[in-house]
Amino acid sequence: MGRFVNPDNKAFQVALNSEIYVDKTGLIEYTNRVMDTKQALICNSRPRRFGKSTTADMLTAYYSRGCDSEKMFTQTDISKTEDFKKHLNKYDVIRLDIQWFITPSKPINTIVQRIEESVVKELKEYYPKELENQNVSLAEGLSTINEVTGRKFVVIIDEWDVLIREEAEDIKIQKDYIDFLRTLFKGSYPTEFLHLVYMTGILPIKRVKTQSALNNFEEFTMLEADMLSSYIGFTEEEVKKLCIRYNRDFEEVKRWYNGYVLGEYQVYNPKAVVSLMERGVFRSYWSKTGTYQSIVPLINMDFDGLKTAIIQMISGDYVEVDVNSFQNDMVSFQCKDDVITLLIHLGYLAYEQERGAFIPNEEIRQEFLVATRKQTWNEFLTFQKQSKELLEATLDMDEKTVAEGIEKIHTQFASTIQYNDENSLSSVLTIAYLSAMQYYFIPIREMPTGRGFADYIFLPKLEYKEEIPALLVELKWNKKATTAIQQIKDKQYVQAIASYTGNILLVGISYDKKTKEHECKIEEYNI
Repeated sequence: MGRFVNPDNKAFQVALNSEIYVDKTGLIEYTNRVMDTKQALICNSRPRRFGKSTTADMLTAYYSRGCDSEKMFTQTDISKTEDFKKHLNKYDVIRLDIQWFITPSKPINTIVQRIEESVVKELKEYYPKELENQNVSLAEGLSTINEVTGRKFVVIIDEWDVLIREEAEDIKIQKDYIDFLRTLFKGSYPTEFLHLVYMTGILPIKRVKTQSALNNFEEFTMLEADMLSSYIGFTEEEVKKLCIRYNRDFEEVKRWYNGYVLGEYQVYNPKAVVSLMERGVFRSYWSKTGTYQSIVPLINMDFDGLKTAIIQMISGDYVEVDVNSFQNDMVSFQCKDDVITLLIHLGYLAYEQERGAFIPNEEIRQEFLVATRKQTWNEFLTFQKQSKELLEATLDMDEKTVAEGIEKIHTQFASTIQYNDENSLSSVLTIAYLSAMQYYFIPIREMPTGRGFADYIFLPKLEYKEEIPALLVELKWNKKATTAIQQIKDKQYVQAIASYTGNILLVGISYDKKTKEHECKIEEYNI
């Protein structure tokens, strides 16, 4: 066994030794199924702290003939499958962590050469006759071994995109690296010496002149995870089991850390969930991962509508986004949509095809709030003051001031949002109540209730539950605010928060298209 060729299973054993380990070996069933097919080249991108390296370690431990992992996998999901032993420790595996090569490769433009030399050197130890006295590239070495012995390889690459991210301005290094990957994986020859390729990183594969340099890969991303959705992070069912085990309030965990919608799954950040289970403290754990430094320059870019979109999302709203123009790098930004798409891949935003981009949970919203406390966001700080006054008027049940406040915010700040229906009214409302986010969770949109859907429900955070009421808000377009209040009562919307034991305010807000005036009615609901 070596460092890069046929490594052992010690890295995955560390994961199994951990107090919290969630079984994701079901992914191996998929990789076994696509092995030696046209779908055998996989790029699975996801944010930091979503278990990328653990997955690479797991696949290495399972496939590498440099170790015996049968006992290690005996109690896992993959052991229950028919082909478990058919592929177990049967293959030559090349395992690369591109991040590991960066520091030793000085100057950095020697990194591709260093990768090839390191791996070929170990290959010569396994295949001394086949590669004797040959000075070959990695692709040539693998092809030669296959030609002589018939053996094929499994290639696993972790942090495949680190050069795309960290050497974003160096076009030469990126070109050399992409060419290296293209030589290894593109065309008909590589299929002859490859059983399977699994690459993982944060970014999807970089596009070159609008076309992917490696368009023969099956890509699974935070935009389209498809059949791998349940292996990207922790699923809701997995989090529920952990909450039972550690006696944590699942609903509170859900408010703080839920939000990534991948296929049919609600997916949680594993790092955040594990930290919460072990520490028992609800807070943002992402600021300790190093990714925070990447968000500030992104949201400060000078693209029309970007700051408005960020404020909308901080307020709990969705923003439409074209995710197709993004070039999968850290420099080729043409518009706000490219910035928002990158933030989705980084995990700072979530995405639903039907509704667009949004901030997934309270943890990430806290990161955005910290990032906007800068001088370049002076207009945001001014707006926060107006929003705070609006919230205070709502809690004081000052209907006239609330109506005037929403109208003022729409006129001064959200003039780009044109009123056409209740949806546009709801966008202004979420922005107007931005300051509520200090005391409330992100508002719940269209929450199922007794006989329909409530437009908005603002639930106070636990530390404020005794001080401020929950807000149940209904919007009306070209109707009276009293109609909104009556609908809340008739359709028993309060049932949606029946378990909530604090005070509740019913808030009806309407807009008259003819007079262009807002109206507000507020009533206290007695439980």
